[in-house]
Amino acid sequence: MSLPTDAPDPLVSSRVRAGVLAWLSDKGAGDFTELAAVLALANNALSSHLQRLERAGYVELRRGFLGRKPRTRVVLTAAGRAAWLAHLDRLG
Repeated sequence: MSLPTDAPDPLVSSRVRAGVLAWLSDKGAGDFTELAAVLALANNALSSHLQRLERAGYVELRRGFLGRKPRTRVVLTAAGRAAWLAHLDRLG
């Protein structure tokens, strides 16, 4: 069963996940720690929301190192941008 085209996307309806997509729509990508600070979230809370967005294909998490420090980049995908724009259209 699919949602009607005007039905809100439950993934984007969350305040935190909407904040993630809004921030990424402006920047395209950013560091996990920067995103956590901007949204004033604990790392574990942000991680949980990002996992849901990643499973939906809205973001991509790129893990690596910057020197010896672990680094996670959060990247908005084309599907994520489309979901965010559709959300904004429903609001407007």
